[in-house]
Amino acid sequence: MFDVLAITAPIFLLIGIGYTARWRELISPVQLSGIGTFVLYFSLPALVIKALTQNPLEDVLSGSFLVAYGLGSIGTFALGLLVARRLQRKPLTEGALQALGMAASNSGFIGYPVGALVLGPTVAAKFLALCMLIENLVIIPLALILAEAGQQQGVRLGPLVRHTLQRLARNPIMIGLATGLTVAISGISLPVPLERVIEMLASASAPAALFVIGGTLYGLQLKGMVRDIASIASGKLLLHPLLVSGIFLLLTWFVPDIDTMLLAGALLFASCPMISVYPLLGARFGMEGIGSAALMASTLLSFLTLSTVIWVVSHHL
Repeated sequence: MFDVLAITAPIFLLIGIGYTARWRELISPVQLSGIGTFVLYFSLPALVIKALTQNPLEDVLSGSFLVAYGLGSIGTFALGLLVARRLQRKPLTEGALQALGMAASNSGFIGYPVGALVLGPTVAAKFLALCMLIENLVIIPLALILAEAGQQQGVRLGPLVRHTLQRLARNPIMIGLATGLTVAISGISLPVPLERVIEMLASASAPAALFVIGGTLYGLQLKGMVRDIASIASGKLLLHPLLVSGIFLLLTWFVPDIDTMLLAGALLFASCPMISVYPLLGARFGMEGIGSAALMASTLLSFLTLSTVIWVVSHHL
């Protein structure tokens, strides 16, 4: 138990420091937003580039991981959307965004810091790149296309998909993924000064990201949203890791020599709360309140789920 606390305590202490900084008004919302912008536009893209270029591409990309994590995430999204639409009678836009909260992990702000402590920073960076491929190329575009379709009845699917993909192409994480893949495939060696800049930016991602998460949680209210929050949080913290690990175990029947490290990484990243930009994505559709509240609840509850998963990974994988 103390081994688990030794890993999780620094994560949530950094989140607590960010929360306290906002509570004591040591940092303003504008300043916190600036730190978040730094992480999103510079530090995380640098971390992705580093993950894709510091090792041969064939060592980073894993077909088994992409299949298991991708199918698990898509399955979580589909079940979340089905529950929202059929059982809760939610409109398509609201259902798509609830499903997004269940199926897209906070890989950069929480998944990587936790993975770095449990598995080591080099291994965690590889999993970060793989998870971001799934999240940014599959889950987020799918959710936004369906959310837009729910608000724009009668609009043709082609222009809607094209418009959504054009916006995603300007996402800094996508630019980092494209840059890292281009460099890795071409075999170009980056100049030493540039490598050092990327290394410095990447190393700042974990503490700065966790600080921003804590500051963002300050002042959020849960009133009147308990049912929806419980649905999203349980889907993210329970259903997502269960489906991902279940598909991984199913794959072992066909590919018996799958490295258990892949299962450990997938389980850790899937057990994280939803992406930190979830409230921002929801704000475009009038759902910033439920997005922020679900983010707060799932982040706090993830202390329990992540501690459990870390114990499982440390003792059984």
